[in-house]
Amino acid sequence: MTKEQILQRQQELIRAARNEDRDLTVQEQAEFDRLQRSLEAMEEEDRASGSGQRTAAFQESRGAGAQPGEDPAGREQAAGAPVSPEQAAQRAIEAERQRMAQITSLCRSFQISPDEYIQNGSSLETVRAAVLEQLQRTGAPVNARVTADEGDKFRERASDGLMMRAGISLPSVADGAGQMRGMSLRDLAIECLAREGKDTMSLLRMDMTDLYADLCRQFYNPTAAFPAILDNTIRKSITHQYNLVPTTFQAWTTKGSLSDFKETKDHEYVIGGVGDFLEVPENGELKADTPDTKLLPSRSLKTYGRQFSMTRQAFINDDIGFLTEIPGLYATKAKKTIDKAVYGILYDNKPVFDKKSLFHADHNNLIAVGAKPSQASLQEMILQMQKQKDPFGDAIYVTPQYIIVPVGYEFDLAVILHSTQVTGSNHNDINPLYNYPIHVIQTPVLNALAKGKEVPWFMAANPASAKSIQVDYLNGQETPTFRRMEAPGVLGFTWDIYLDWGIAVRDFRGIAKNPGVAIE
Repeated sequence: MTKEQILQRQQELIRAARNEDRDLTVQEQAEFDRLQRSLEAMEEEDRASGSGQRTAAFQESRGAGAQPGEDPAGREQAAGAPVSPEQAAQRAIEAERQRMAQITSLCRSFQISPDEYIQNGSSLETVRAAVLEQLQRTGAPVNARVTADEGDKFRERASDGLMMRAGISLPSVADGAGQMRGMSLRDLAIECLAREGKDTMSLLRMDMTDLYADLCRQFYNPTAAFPAILDNTIRKSITHQYNLVPTTFQAWTTKGSLSDFKETKDHEYVIGGVGDFLEVPENGELKADTPDTKLLPSRSLKTYGRQFSMTRQAFINDDIGFLTEIPGLYATKAKKTIDKAVYGILYDNKPVFDKKSLFHADHNNLIAVGAKPSQASLQEMILQMQKQKDPFGDAIYVTPQYIIVPVGYEFDLAVILHSTQVTGSNHNDINPLYNYPIHVIQTPVLNALAKGKEVPWFMAANPASAKSIQVDYLNGQETPTFRRMEAPGVLGFTWDIYLDWGIAVRDFRGIAKNPGVAIE
């Protein structure tokens, strides 16, 4: 074989190993060493004949780091440490990895595919010149495409692996996530840093403190894998836990969306009060009518949030609960805070948009004497809601659909709503509420607010017939937002978690109250 053929074969071996992200196999290493010995023999013959020529691959493998004009072989001989074939192969592999990493980084900066340049052996300078030429000629990136690269796939696998390690079931997991579920935070950190070009052996020799310090230096690096994996894991934990929170407010309230934090009090009206249609005689005229308007109650948003950290100690102790449990607990607390605030509005019964209490005799939504749920008390509340009128005095069709009760009435209501006969009647009277289309919503929040006193219960209408309470979110986003930040004086990765919401009474006609009695 000629020198060129030997070099070409060595490059093929190195490229194959690099593409598969592995070291040379035993057979490949043996072949590489045999080719290297043949190449060295040819070099010795060249030196003996006075040619003094060296091939480019041999200079790179034998003299990595030599200064311009310096003879690598001479330097090694002077140092008394000749390079073995194994060392030469390792240096060649590292050089090829560095070339591929640099080309990939450059091409992705301009949304250009690096595959062609990596496969044809182009140098970094050649690729840089080609990219510049393409941009100058077209004025736009070439081969632009939006795909998930290997780095993105690795981050997704690692994040899912952490979730699986914490025992959290995901609807779908990335390919290969199961192989990473057993990795500790230290193992994951070493894997991330090694993929970014750090020496693996040096990373393995680092203690946890030094490794953590190295990770902290990547805190604001947008391409760093480890912080991105933490962010992705936290996002999945928040979404997973938020959807599992056992709250009840969302079952009967309406959901709204606001685009900013300004109070909406001057541009929302309900139009009505139009006159009845009048008969138009032949050749008669249509009489003009002016619709009346009523200003709807104002709505606004506020921001609620907290801050949490994965401390240096948590990293050293391999405590992944700071990633998979703590964020989920804050997400749970956010949803429970909304739940408590909604029922607090019902219980506190403060003045609303017309300066009267939400439940007031003038609103025709308050039962005068408190009682526990029974056939009689339910029928009284249903009939009272069905007699409501709109702001212009016209009758409306209110459809009671939800009965909201504290803990203690669920089984009584099951009997009332699902018995064919009136329980306890002397004549087996037919139960008019049998299978009545109303849903029971039980919440312990009302019990907690009452603190042993009389516990009120409520009936809410189908929002399509009459609204009551509405929960608004900024741009409709219901799940909390989080951001990674650096907090002064905190040894750890820190995140802010927050959610923007507001609660408004949209109308008093869609809900009624029974003051209730104390529950033993």
